[in-house]
Amino acid sequence: MLMLDALHAHYGQTPVLHGVSLQVQAGEIVALLGRNGSGRSTTARAIMGLVACSGRLQWQGHDLNGLPTYARARLGLGYVPEGRDVFPQLTVQQNLLLGQQPGRWRGPVAAPVRWQLDDVYAMFPALQRRVHTAAGVLSGGEQQMLSIARTLMGNPALIIIDEPTEGLAPQVVAQLGQFLQTLKTRGVAVLLIEQKLTIALHISDRVLVMGQGRIVFQGTPAELRQDAVTRQEWLEV
Repeated sequence: MLMLDALHAHYGQTPVLHGVSLQVQAGEIVALLGRNGSGRSTTARAIMGLVACSGRLQWQGHDLNGLPTYARARLGLGYVPEGRDVFPQLTVQQNLLLGQQPGRWRGPVAAPVRWQLDDVYAMFPALQRRVHTAAGVLSGGEQQMLSIARTLMGNPALIIIDEPTEGLAPQVVAQLGQFLQTLKTRGVAVLLIEQKLTIALHISDRVLVMGQGRIVFQGTPAELRQDAVTRQEWLEV
């Protein structure tokens, strides 16, 4: 579905990614773990065309190199950036309507079931209760739900979510984990960029660990739990 092979990326003259290779298959949750500065967010930005990169980058057989971000979104790639990035002066519903892409699907395979307002409200009841509330006054957890829901309104086949649990209470983190598992049942693949091992190991099918711009581990959650050396060297403070 999504395939990166020997991907290099840089900001100006500063190299950040050094030959990253990974895959995400349909109906799969893959966690990309690592400390701050390891290259996880740059990987997400490279996939979405937000940073200069070279190497092989394919989505469902399509070469993404050179495509603008909006074209990648129309092919079925969704992106929830770190920091949520809601429109604070607009209401919850207005934010969601901005995410709609009706009739724009141009992917080479059938689209998953199209998301409507009723779908995201059923998935995030807290948003339905605040439908006419300005996004800027929502709690951090509600803003994160809104950011995910707005991306879903674009009907992605794969959603890249960058640090969704940052700054959230444990109860909200658990809810987000349930939401991501629900996405999988709806046919949406997930690339989850996280620092917290707990949620990643609980919901993911596979985990990858990044360090210094490279993939230093890939395997199942059970394999990472058993690999104390990798955890200590690349994940633990």
